[in-house]
Amino acid sequence: MSAPAPAVEVVTFGCRLNIVESEELAREARAAGESDLVIVNTCAVTAESARQARQSIRRLHRERPETKIVVTGCAATIAPHDFAAMEGVARVIANGEKSLDAAGSGAWGGARAQSASEGTRGFLSVQNGCDHRCTFCVIPFGRGPSRSAPPREIVEKARLLAQAGKREIVLTGVDLTSYGADLGDGITLGRLARLLLKEIPRLERLRVSSIDCIEADADLIDAIGEEARLMPHLHLSLQAGDDLILKRMKRRHSRVEAIRFCSELRALRPEIVFGADFIVGFPTETEAMFRRTLEMADECGLTHLHVFPFSPRPQTPAARMPAVHGEEVKERAARLRALGEERLKIHLAAQHGKTLRVLTERGGAGRAEDFTLVRTPGVPAGEMLDLRVTGDDGKAVRVG
Repeated sequence: MSAPAPAVEVVTFGCRLNIVESEELAREARAAGESDLVIVNTCAVTAESARQARQSIRRLHRERPETKIVVTGCAATIAPHDFAAMEGVARVIANGEKSLDAAGSGAWGGARAQSASEGTRGFLSVQNGCDHRCTFCVIPFGRGPSRSAPPREIVEKARLLAQAGKREIVLTGVDLTSYGADLGDGITLGRLARLLLKEIPRLERLRVSSIDCIEADADLIDAIGEEARLMPHLHLSLQAGDDLILKRMKRRHSRVEAIRFCSELRALRPEIVFGADFIVGFPTETEAMFRRTLEMADECGLTHLHVFPFSPRPQTPAARMPAVHGEEVKERAARLRALGEERLKIHLAAQHGKTLRVLTERGGAGRAEDFTLVRTPGVPAGEMLDLRVTGDDGKAVRVG
């Protein structure tokens, strides 16, 4: 009896949208009878993410020289010839052609809702691309202009996820708060959230991924305050706490607007928890400017900090601006990460004695409504449980 052909595998870098698209590509490959195939879905947000993708490709080819490697994603879209020249790469697929069809037909990964079926939560990509031009960001070159999926298509895909047993659905996109602007019928992210909650009453949790606070529509803000099934957790694309740096980044919000947004949302939903992305060491950033970012983490009441040392990306204006010395960038990143760890510990300590509603996941962990990580050793995935917090380990709470 012959051994079964090696499976279709996926190696994904970057955002949740990439995770969704990777799974769809893998399903398509399996349906087409592919085997001994690895799909590498790349990210271009930082030079490090692109480097890691190249390193992974070299390692795959070295360890499994007969395996076919297909490369896609933002880094591959921006620099297709670089990846095509790598040993072992059979094909490079641009984001706009995310299909294993030889002709690259269709707009898979374009303005369509896709669902990830693995794990406890279901992910729906409802928006793709970006119309903004932040001076540090190369993603618009890899993703193209903003496109939104039709609401009814999203509702149907969400319904299928709920019918398949998903108790939480996460809406994802490249510039999620721009959802609906291209549809021309008044639909917004907030109205989409309301529609999903109305049309799918069995859905227990709806969550939105990273958003731009200045683009959050009134319907979304109202829904967060009024809809118990819309989870009290937002991850904000803040990037900096100094107004001059925000202006040089070509961000659309000011420091005051970001702080006011968090304050207003907390007044509507006191239990809400905020995370945020920050870029440290952006060109021309001084120590005083950086301190305003440190202060902003406290003023916004942030809990989860994602810190990225500035990485010059090709084709972007920021790559031509006066750079901050590398050692200063590393030192500032370490300080902001330390502050993030401190703020997380404060949040976890505040949960002691509380009873949290937890959706369990694989690996002996789960998430509370506010996205607090909960240790649940021995509990199967997919359970919705009310658990009392007895302590924490600095990264997650323990329950008993």
